[in-house]
Amino acid sequence: MKINKLFGLLMILASAFLFVNCTSDPEPGPPGADGMDGIDGVDGTDGVDGTASCVSCHSNSTREPIFEAFALSAHASGSVGFAENRVGCAQCHGSDGFIEFIETGAAEGPFSGDNTISCNTCHDSHRTFDFENDGPDYALRNPDPTGLVLAPSIVLDFGDASNNCISCHQPRDSYEIPALNADGTYVVNTSRFGPHHGPQATMLEGILGAEIPGNEAYDSPGSATHRSQSSCVQCHMGDATAVEEGGHSWTPVEAVCISCHQAVPGEADGYTADMATLLALLQTVEGEGFDEDDNGNIIPNGETVVGIIQENGTTSNSGIFSDVAAMAAWNYKSALEDQSRGIHNPRYTQALLKNSIEALQNE
Repeated sequence: MKINKLFGLLMILASAFLFVNCTSDPEPGPPGADGMDGIDGVDGTDGVDGTASCVSCHSNSTREPIFEAFALSAHASGSVGFAENRVGCAQCHGSDGFIEFIETGAAEGPFSGDNTISCNTCHDSHRTFDFENDGPDYALRNPDPTGLVLAPSIVLDFGDASNNCISCHQPRDSYEIPALNADGTYVVNTSRFGPHHGPQATMLEGILGAEIPGNEAYDSPGSATHRSQSSCVQCHMGDATAVEEGGHSWTPVEAVCISCHQAVPGEADGYTADMATLLALLQTVEGEGFDEDDNGNIIPNGETVVGIIQENGTTSNSGIFSDVAAMAAWNYKSALEDQSRGIHNPRYTQALLKNSIEALQNE
């Protein structure tokens, strides 16, 4: 009996010992050998090259023709660079001034050193990289609709990249556009009187001329064919086979002209004859000289001034002239400094010139 009890007790102890061993964490053994590699999966479709859209523009093959064309342009020639550091001029004649003007609305400087117009003048950072949906923005500083400094209530929107051109190719606000007035006179006090020197955007739009009443009607703004069916970029930066035209030379592309006109127009109808007639009249109109007192008041001095436009056909004489003569001179300078020989807006140019001639002949 005692033997049975002892045997039972030993069995209980053995069971407890086994239970403890089974429920305790064992010491890990060494890792086993790696199993065989599984079968490779099927290759996925290659993604789009992340730099493809960049390289399409930012490559030597693309940039070198741009550099060559730009070197032939007026922007690069220095002809617009002489005033690059002058306050009042730098916003269009210098790189730093233009950038400050676009960013702040003014170009107050001071500016110094080499400020010649370059790639960085007009181009900065992309606003979008989704070119497929948003279209290329060419990293232009000013692709937006642009207000006019001479008429801030007017905002022009030429679309595409042409809005950047409006930034400078508009009359500056140095001189008030002459208009018929009760006094019947207008004071010209500078040799640079006129839209000085880039009225291309406003002439294309058909606005900001001194619209003298006459037999020629003025079409509604924005109605010219080159304005409604083309743009600065399409005519001046179109595809060309040589660096001498289109692209960053900004020389009009003859093939683009021919696609619409069947020939390359040299000027608007009657432009040369009308400009010559108007200039002759403007060089013979008479005004009166003046002095200025310490407060800047105009005091007529009785001296006769012959010609509101000088013999060179470009600069003006200072004097007190009739409002009609001043309006006609503004229109002459607008057509002259537009530099398209009336092609930007033939009907508006013709109306300005012919009505000016008519008014001077009847004065």
